[in-house]
Amino acid sequence: MTEIYYVEDDGDIGEAVKEYFESRTFKVTLYRTAEAAKESLRKQLPDLVLLDWNLPDEEGSLLCQWIRSRWKELPLMFLTVRNDTKDIVKGFQNGADDYVEKPFELEVLYSRICALLRRAGNPSGQKVISCGTLTINKEKMMVFCDGQEVSVSRLEYQLLLILMEHKGITVTRQSLLELIWDQNGNFVNDNTLTVAMRRLRQKLNQPSCIKTIRSFGYRMEDEI
Repeated sequence: MTEIYYVEDDGDIGEAVKEYFESRTFKVTLYRTAEAAKESLRKQLPDLVLLDWNLPDEEGSLLCQWIRSRWKELPLMFLTVRNDTKDIVKGFQNGADDYVEKPFELEVLYSRICALLRRAGNPSGQKVISCGTLTINKEKMMVFCDGQEVSVSRLEYQLLLILMEHKGITVTRQSLLELIWDQNGNFVNDNTLTVAMRRLRQKLNQPSCIKTIRSFGYRMEDEI
């Protein structure tokens, strides 16, 4: 299911868009403030972000810039009453992929979003997963920390991917050894796992979202 984060402080417009899109099998999560949207984005990426310009705590163009600096491929679209040429240009300069002016037809908005997702190749969803400041692009096998790419070994990548795909669940050391062995076709011993985890944490600036569960294994948790 395609997921949209819609940042809009007008409850009536937000609910109308949500109802229309969810009748077409989209999932829409509404946020009234930029900070609320940021909090969710740090935990999990949607397939597309829909932004209003006039938000109570921050200008939408600044939120767009913040998102684009961290996730370069996440589709972004403005939906706003601001129709001045300077605002439209500024929106694109700050990273928007499309710009739709209010008032709008829901059917047209739906078509524009579907077209944007087709062009983007739907880079989120199952292809991009996140936890805290960490993001993995599974299609490109790339790891990002705070929006910056981090070079990791094959073993480190697989270790992080397994933990992120089991976010919120304690993964035992024995399960990790078996899963990594299955993926590589090579034996990985307990000491190798310990060293790989230590190096991975160092490369990712000791992220608090990777928890050590003493005597059991590890768990990936969203940062609060």
